[in-house]
Amino acid sequence: MSIEIKKEEAKGVFVIAEQRSGVVQKVTMELIGIANKLADDLGQEVYTVILGGEGIEDQVQPCFEYGSKNVILIKDPMLKEFVTEPYVKAIYNLIAEKKPNIVLFGASSIGRDVAPRVAGRIHTGLTADCTGLAIDDGTNAKPEDKGLLRMTRPAFGGNIMATILIRNYRPQMATVRPGVMPLPERQKGATGNLIEFDPQLTPEDMNVEIVEVVEDAKKAVDITNAKVLISGGRGVGGPEGYEPLRELAKEFKGGEVSSSRIGVDNGWIEKSRQVGQTGKTVRPDLYMACGISGAIQHLAGMEDSEYIIAINKDESCPMMQLADLGVVGDLHKIVPALTEAIKAYKQSQEV
Repeated sequence: MSIEIKKEEAKGVFVIAEQRSGVVQKVTMELIGIANKLADDLGQEVYTVILGGEGIEDQVQPCFEYGSKNVILIKDPMLKEFVTEPYVKAIYNLIAEKKPNIVLFGASSIGRDVAPRVAGRIHTGLTADCTGLAIDDGTNAKPEDKGLLRMTRPAFGGNIMATILIRNYRPQMATVRPGVMPLPERQKGATGNLIEFDPQLTPEDMNVEIVEVVEDAKKAVDITNAKVLISGGRGVGGPEGYEPLRELAKEFKGGEVSSSRIGVDNGWIEKSRQVGQTGKTVRPDLYMACGISGAIQHLAGMEDSEYIIAINKDESCPMMQLADLGVVGDLHKIVPALTEAIKAYKQSQEV
């Protein structure tokens, strides 16, 4: 079953919040920020949609504080833990009734599961893994595209950036990579309009049974939250090559170790620490690239970092060209020396 939403009746920019264990995730707040910009250009409003079970109402206030003027709360016991079918049906029923113009999801495992299923049932288009969103101002190839959502994503292995539009169907839907959109400034105490929505779920919609939820004792590090990233590439030479990087990262508040794809593919480091087109997009205050040449797929994941330092033997590699500061030399000598220098500086400040 599918619905047809006429373009002239579609209004509003909807952000589908992602919650895990009853807590709305950072990517939701990033989406609220870009949604406000899109809505301002269209003269429409932003609606953040929160789905969950008992206690999920506690997550409404943070969404107001990050800039959403409207929050739609969909509360049902079947939505406490993520299960594909109930989530898809709830969002489908919401879209069928509210008729949004734009719907945004995070390009996480949950967003990538739900968004295409919703798009298929509504019979509309979906652009996956977007790194840029903007409203067409009418100055591009076709003036009649004015007001459409321009969705930009890497294509052909990251060698080009493709901009995609949905001309004939509504809503315009996209999943957006976590970390690519700036986090808006939080306004403590901000309020907005709360709307409760009945998802009309039935017991038959729960097509799986959750027997037990087991938390992974070794939680994956979210490098998108790190203020400082010490990142290793082919030049580290092996899994042991990341140890000096870890020692250096410890000297920074909020420091973490990350990697280019080669480290993950070779089994030197876990997937959760990969930066790049097939990994995570990051924008730390400091990104230190150690032994990373700078393939375009990697640069796409970190080029918006506030300050970039590159350590590499090849002074002409792409990463050195992008870096704010390039250090030509052997990372196996430079990184330990830098760690010791920082330790010495800290000790001198304590005297």
